[in-house]
Amino acid sequence: MATLPTARQTRTAPTAAPSPTPPGVDDSGGSQDGMADEWRGESPEAHPAEPVGEADENGVNPATPAGRDTGMVVIGATTLARRVCASLGESGHPVDHLVAPDDQDLRRALAARPAGIAVLVGDDLSALRYALAVRHVCDSVRIVVTVFDRTVAEQLRLLLRDCVPVSPADLLAPTLAGLCVDPDALAVWDDGHGAVAVRPQEGRLVETAWRASAAARRRALLGRLRGQLQPHDADARLLLIGLLGIVSVLVLDWVWLVGVFHKPVSTAFLEAARVVAGVGPAAPHAGHPVYEVVSGAAMLVTVGFTALLTAGIVDRLFGPRLVGVLGPRVLPRSGHVIVVGLGQVGLRLCQTLRQLGVPVVGVEREPTAPNLRLARSMGIPVVLAHGEDREVLARLGLGRARALAAVGSHELDNIAVAVAAHGVAPDIRVVLRAGEDEAIAETRSLLPLGLTRDINRTSAAFVTAHLTAERAGAAPRRVVAGADCDHVDLPGRGLVGWPVPAGDDCGHVSGGGERDTVRSALGAG
Repeated sequence: MATLPTARQTRTAPTAAPSPTPPGVDDSGGSQDGMADEWRGESPEAHPAEPVGEADENGVNPATPAGRDTGMVVIGATTLARRVCASLGESGHPVDHLVAPDDQDLRRALAARPAGIAVLVGDDLSALRYALAVRHVCDSVRIVVTVFDRTVAEQLRLLLRDCVPVSPADLLAPTLAGLCVDPDALAVWDDGHGAVAVRPQEGRLVETAWRASAAARRRALLGRLRGQLQPHDADARLLLIGLLGIVSVLVLDWVWLVGVFHKPVSTAFLEAARVVAGVGPAAPHAGHPVYEVVSGAAMLVTVGFTALLTAGIVDRLFGPRLVGVLGPRVLPRSGHVIVVGLGQVGLRLCQTLRQLGVPVVGVEREPTAPNLRLARSMGIPVVLAHGEDREVLARLGLGRARALAAVGSHELDNIAVAVAAHGVAPDIRVVLRAGEDEAIAETRSLLPLGLTRDINRTSAAFVTAHLTAERAGAAPRRVVAGADCDHVDLPGRGLVGWPVPAGDDCGHVSGGGERDTVRSALGAG
């Protein structure tokens, strides 16, 4: 991103008003696996962070093929679109920022033969439509588009040449996971061959193999085992109490018949089952009034256990069943990470932690959140509750947890969750997602709430690096978010510092009311 000697040029954006974003759609879009293919490659050894101005010698160069402009086109009124536009402008690239262009607007913008175009809208259908329209008008311009749905991202990758679908949730998840599981790591992810961590070492960033400590693995194992015997939901407790009660009566009666009366095993089981099922009469045992009284009492007690079992089964059948009674979706009780907010970022973070072998539990306050079904299919236990409720955090075992991640879309809610978490467990590690409101940064300067990462700044660094790459082989593969600066992984150079302007005022689109109208699925939870 070397600065051009020319003065900044700005084309006037069309006056079309931005279309309202559908409810539950995130302003940064994002595919759940939009960057999966790019993360599978083996990365070179990381190098020290270097000034962005030196990147032009090693694959990132604003120079473009002959006859092509050095300008860029940005589509969208989202916070990410404004950050990308501002970043490109700061680096000397003329930017044509279009809010909601029609076909004629696109043709006029592409007539200038821009070097790249970024489609940064709030929903996948609009992103797909714009990407197809751009490729129809110009078959050679580089396109970077934010999408969420896996199918849409894969089809864009297959159908459109030089089109890169990216997901802000995918980009930030390894950084958030690293902060949750390792205080010394900037990011941790599983590349298919094992877990990899990025750590600062002697003034540079290096990638090393990662594995949880023996103590952490032991706590996680004990937490899983304890969760099997300590269900969280009321319906699960009823079901488990009823089931254990019936089984206990059956076993005790069978042992008594075999051990005291020396009954054959099969005969003893039949008599014990009659007692439990209450379909007697049980076989009389003359001279043993104690057994007859006990077996009669067992029949009556079993009626109560059966009622509890039935109630638990009915609740499980008609309830959301977000937490399992037995198996992988049982709520962990220690050594786990609590993720509050099950939007795109939260879901991707949970998935990344599970890939690393870290127990995780999600907290979502909206019963109709679209990602609940996906979380259930992935085997992620989810509790429907408010994450800022201290009683809820205590019941989730926050004091025994490894970390808490507040990654909802509303950042004031994330602050409330962080404050409540410190009230329940003062020493807990708290990770927060930021990117929309200035309140997080201001509060962090007054109160050490936790480790904060800006999703829009990180996404803007990755998108601008892609747009300014001279060729496909020089395109970045991933980005690691730091506290003050993001590091883009460039082929042949490793992790390079990539500054992004602090503000989101690009001069074309006002950011005032857009934060409310362009709330998206990226944090719809």
